[in-house]
Amino acid sequence: MTPADDIRTFEVPAGQVALWWLGQAGFVVKSPGGRIVVLDPYLSNSCKALGEQIGVNMDRMVPPPLTARDLVGVDRYVLTHSHQDHLDPETIGPYRAAGGAGPYLAPAETAEKLEAMGVPRAQIEMMWPNKAVVIGDLTLRATFAIPLGGDDLTHVGYLMFVAGGPTVYFTGDTAYHDVLAAAVSEHKPDVMVAVINPAFRNLSPAEAAQLTRQLDPKVVIPCHYDLFPDNHQPPQMLRTNLLPLGLVDRYRRLKHGRRFLFPEIA
Repeated sequence: MTPADDIRTFEVPAGQVALWWLGQAGFVVKSPGGRIVVLDPYLSNSCKALGEQIGVNMDRMVPPPLTARDLVGVDRYVLTHSHQDHLDPETIGPYRAAGGAGPYLAPAETAEKLEAMGVPRAQIEMMWPNKAVVIGDLTLRATFAIPLGGDDLTHVGYLMFVAGGPTVYFTGDTAYHDVLAAAVSEHKPDVMVAVINPAFRNLSPAEAAQLTRQLDPKVVIPCHYDLFPDNHQPPQMLRTNLLPLGLVDRYRRLKHGRRFLFPEIA
């Protein structure tokens, strides 16, 4: 069974949530009510040319587990910011050509770039920290994040709440700050999905481990370490940093395109 088939046909049990990692910071999330959202899908190799312009090897190391056409029919197309490995024109274009129409959730500068790509304004809902959107049994709430630089100052992360089930926190691309924990702790996330690529001023494995200690999720999943040779981080470094904190049992390393179900029930 392909990942696309699994996403479409798998029925999430009550009280659980299903995640499929697409590589980089891309994920598909499905709720027991059958709601499907995609977050930051990068399903092309468009960043290779961008990297060549700036002298960075961004030729993807792992093939995408889905095609843009596979995203058609999702309940929301969710974006954290406008960098090309998150807002990918070579994913958006084929998705739209295949009939995909969002709706898109995006912070301000990302919304502006979506419109520049030809996405109708009516298909875009602007997000900012603390704004929530309810989609059936799934609630999405944007959270605080610290951007890399001045090219996009409207980064966000997302909390995703399953009614009667777990809460998942996606940090988005962000540097470390105490406000990250302050903004999220009251929501008591069960799962934290953390970027670990400090070469571009995002969380380091040590900082992701510190945030794990502060938020106390049951599971922490690393991402954004896997695709680009010049921005590659061994994910087990997160595990290593969780070890002295007594939190190593929280570590989960996902496989591209493979379903992860939480809570994990034997």
